[in-house]
Amino acid sequence: MRFTKMHGAGNDYIYIEDLKGEIKNPSKLAVKMSHRNFGVGSDGLILILKSDKADFKMRMFNSDGSESAMCGNGIRCFAKYVYDHGLIKKDKISVETKAGIKELKLHIKNGLVNSVTVDMGEPILQRDRIPMIGEAGFVLNEELLLPDGVTFTITSLSVGNPHVVVFVEDVEKFPVEKYGPLIENHNLFPQRTNVEFVQVLNRKEVLQRTWERGAGETLACGTGASAVTVASVLTDQCDRKITVHLRGGDLKLEWDQKSNHIFMTGPAVEVFTGQWKL
Repeated sequence: MRFTKMHGAGNDYIYIEDLKGEIKNPSKLAVKMSHRNFGVGSDGLILILKSDKADFKMRMFNSDGSESAMCGNGIRCFAKYVYDHGLIKKDKISVETKAGIKELKLHIKNGLVNSVTVDMGEPILQRDRIPMIGEAGFVLNEELLLPDGVTFTITSLSVGNPHVVVFVEDVEKFPVEKYGPLIENHNLFPQRTNVEFVQVLNRKEVLQRTWERGAGETLACGTGASAVTVASVLTDQCDRKITVHLRGGDLKLEWDQKSNHIFMTGPAVEVFTGQWKL
């Protein structure tokens, strides 16, 4: 079975064309192929499928086999794959995801996709739709008590998948590997949650580290950067257009005031192709 390894700002995924729907257990395959020692090595698996609603359909599985509704870095690479591999030849495409249909603008350089702008849609701010247990309303600067007695001030929202944003003073020294899983698996989040630890540099720049639900710390997270943009605006720490610096690279984000949509622009890179023995 042919596969392609790609990454968006260091957030790496394995891509497989499954236009005939032949892969019957993608969750199990994701666990095997994503293993850093015994597999290809990745943050997860993404299937390229046919759609009767959009140009293509995307399904994304984390390295632990769990399925996510949406992946910002993954969908940019998805767009690069379908264009560079000749499945489509236009610079605006639509992709069906479990978080709805996403519209993408492909930026072409020397005949190949260099970067992609994704319309991430509107942020979901209502507590019950994130989802998060508790009284109805927005989760803005709310106190979250962890099992070890530590309390964090959080802002929560969904961008197709749930996110918790925590602002810290020094993100590089912050123990993400300790507090990431404690927040991810907190009983207030019935579907678990992704967690962003963020240091604000100024009104146009932030540093972000992400603990991804089902994958652990990753070098980048596109939906996470989208959530951080909204949280930074809601807490009046940043403007609506910012650069998010991640360990794997930079993403350009805008939360458009008129449409209420979040727009993300970032790189998409093909690393290699190979054959996986079934």
